Amino acid sequence: MFLTALATVLLTGVSISVASPLRLVYRPEFTKLGVHTEETCRGLIDGVKTLELDNGITKDGVVVVWHDFDIPALKCRDTAPAFKYDPDFPYVGKQIANLTLAQIKTLDCGSQRLLDFPMQLIHPGTKISTLQEVFDFVACVDHKRQIIFNVESKVDAVTPNNTRSAEDFVALQHAVFKKSGYSSKSITYQSFDWRTLKGMKQLDPKVPTVALVSSGTVGDINGASPWFAGLNLRDFPGETVDVKIANAAKAVKADILSPAAVHGSSPVPDPTQPGYIPFTTKAMVDRSHKLGMPVIPWTVDRLSIAGQLLEWGVDGIITDYPTQMRRFVQQKGLGVTPTHSEDKVLKCLAKHTR
Repeated sequence: MFLTALATVLLTGVSISVASPLRLVYRPEFTKLGVHTEETCRGLIDGVKTLELDNGITKDGVVVVWHDFDIPALKCRDTAPAFKYDPDFPYVGKQIANLTLAQIKTLDCGSQRLLDFPMQLIHPGTKISTLQEVFDFVACVDHKRQIIFNVESKVDAVTPNNTRSAEDFVALQHAVFKKSGYSSKSITYQSFDWRTLKGMKQLDPKVPTVALVSSGTVGDINGASPWFAGLNLRDFPGETVDVKIANAAKAVKADILSPAAVHGSSPVPDPTQPGYIPFTTKAMVDRSHKLGMPVIPWTVDRLSIAGQLLEWGVDGIITDYPTQMRRFVQQKGLGVTPTHSEDKVLKCLAKHTR
């Protein structure tokens, strides 16, 4: 019941609280798919160190683990209304912010396999989890509280009515953090909408924040992007956009910079091909390091890109293919985190899915 199979491999030597020898950050199931407890179990068994969890907020103020602003028909099916004659039924196609938790819990979000992800495992009957449910399940496995959570606020900075407000996300997510049983050092907070990063730092300066950025959120270099909390890149030093981005992220007190690996306008997908355009650049990495910010690019699903990024000195890699990436980094002589007991994980799964 978690979201998207995504793993981040953090490299040795990052001097921040979330660093460790090679850590896997996992978002169970492939990127932008449904959320499945069984896939998170697989990640924990395979040695995942960090779970990445996208969050939405329901009409009644509950934080749920979900990637999209709405309930896409490609991912979920309606089963029955939450109560008789519910005028909102059917729920598929509606915004998370316009549905209550009771309505969302009626959805089956595990029975459909997306055509773009032919290897996706299906888990019929899977429900969307709340963030608290995820914390409770992982705590059952992780008695020593060694797992790291990378929690994202899925706020729409362009069309505000699509989601709850940035202020709501900060307040409601932080309230769950406080009840999670994990310390602020075990939870990093990331977003494309940098308003939430500023808000979280104001509310709780101890929570590490991660500035997500892509070519799509940068916008026009001569104008302020709605994603940058009112900042304008042209106001920051640097001869190129990549360096300006690093300086802007530091201005919102981000602890980590997490840029897209590939530029949205790149005509080819692989750096071995002529014309390839990276979004994460060596200049961006170098400037971020000078500012004391580790760099963790996403989503790296090609080993040629991973190799290039490692040469540039990135501090982590986010990928949809944790098993292959784990082997790749091992080949390069980098250590990986130990696995969790399969028996223990499955017992916790049985306990939390009754």
